[in-house]
Amino acid sequence: MYLITVFGNLLIILAVSSDSHLHTPMYFFLANLSFVDICFTSTTVPKMLWNIQTQNKHITYENCITQMYFFLLFAGLDIFLLTVMAYDRFVAICHPLHYMVIMNPWLCGLLVLASWLSVVSLFYCTSLGVYLSSAATQSSLSSATASVMYTVVTPMLNPFIYSLRNRDIKRALKRIVGVPAMHGRIVLRLKTCP
Repeated sequence: MYLITVFGNLLIILAVSSDSHLHTPMYFFLANLSFVDICFTSTTVPKMLWNIQTQNKHITYENCITQMYFFLLFAGLDIFLLTVMAYDRFVAICHPLHYMVIMNPWLCGLLVLASWLSVVSLFYCTSLGVYLSSAATQSSLSSATASVMYTVVTPMLNPFIYSLRNRDIKRALKRIVGVPAMHGRIVLRLKTCP
């Protein structure tokens, strides 16, 4: 699942950055969300896989603090970017004629920067305090299952939910892979031997 998450989100980033038709606010936010999802899962899953492989659940205090900081940073960024994406869709639906004026590149960059700054300032101290105060509790199977659901499954599904149902992303991915499209259908070119 981790590899699917990383690969799917990397494909979205590649599609958005390589196709000039996708250089719009919606896809800019989507590429940022994909990057944050890769970072989010990469803060916990590699260590979890290592723990499973070695049957060793030891983590130093410093590594724990570092992991929690980045986990909370990227979780907060996910929330703020989804909020910005919702605002983008609101503007596109409710004010379609003013969309490009309102959602200009300067504002898009400012919204992403504000998301990063808000997360760092808002979640860093409060989340760290909550985490450290609950360090004595034991985790159960249900909390481990819930942890896997929000750290692995949700970021894995984001590329499918936000992109693969989208014709523009599908078209860009087909161009990247080298599959020509003709009238909405996939046409495979067969190479014949002489």
